[in-house]
Amino acid sequence: MTASRHSLRIGTRGSPLALAQAAETRARLLAAHPDLADDAIETVVIRTTGDRIQDRALSEAGGKGLFTLEIEQALLAGDIDLAVHSMKDMPTALPDGLVLAAFLPREDPRDVLLTRDGCGLAGLHDGAVVGTASLRRQAILRHRRPDLKVMTFRGNVGTRLDKLARGEVDATLLALAGLRRLGLADKAQTILEIDEMLPAVAQGAIGLECRAGDAATLARLAPLDHRPTHLCVAAERALLAALDGSCRTPIAGHAVIDAGGLHLQALIVRPDGSEVIFADRRGSAADGVALGTDAGAELKVRGGAGFFG
Repeated sequence: MTASRHSLRIGTRGSPLALAQAAETRARLLAAHPDLADDAIETVVIRTTGDRIQDRALSEAGGKGLFTLEIEQALLAGDIDLAVHSMKDMPTALPDGLVLAAFLPREDPRDVLLTRDGCGLAGLHDGAVVGTASLRRQAILRHRRPDLKVMTFRGNVGTRLDKLARGEVDATLLALAGLRRLGLADKAQTILEIDEMLPAVAQGAIGLECRAGDAATLARLAPLDHRPTHLCVAAERALLAALDGSCRTPIAGHAVIDAGGLHLQALIVRPDGSEVIFADRRGSAADGVALGTDAGAELKVRGGAGFFG
């Protein structure tokens, strides 16, 4: 069979982690489609609003969508054929005409605590400064350790590691998935278990987005879809949608598929850490969206108006 020379254009942000995720997508496409020539897949780097804003928390600038807007515009304009996203950055509603066609196998979704002296969360001294841009991490930290001083801390993985090494903060938190994808798993000092720091919705998952009517690209992406990841992320995003969740709301949710079916854990936290409300659902993996929607509806009622205010 003659190798296809038609270019498949992958849109991505330009951060080291985003490029690593695009490279993984490219490798999986080539492995799944032997007819694709090695040079038939082009990576197109797109700078997003979220990349340009470095002087304040993203929650102050509009929340979710800041890392996806320009990439989705390029998809709709036909400038790229597919987009590679960190699913935790994705709004629950997609623009008309776009679909999430596939999810790569999920990496470890847990958070990692990194400190200047290697101690764990319990070992941080009273008043220790912890830097993180995540409102979820900030709120859960304030709940577990109200004595800590939590500050907003922007930048990619390398930037935050450098800031920690320079002593700008005593500790920071990163996603284990990102460290692993960057070949920095050895930097993971203290891995926080799920019951210590419930992950962000879809943390560790990579989603592939394309135009709904692009049959050729949909066919290329179909073999890459990891069904267990797809089902779990769908349940978590249904939870988020029911809560009207964005980067401005401290929400956590994590689903797994085990012998008993799909297990979803979720929580909402007051931004000051003063109250945490949990929800837990088990059921068929095929009913994940319904489970997520139901858990979100419960949390919304129990939190009441103004919970996140």
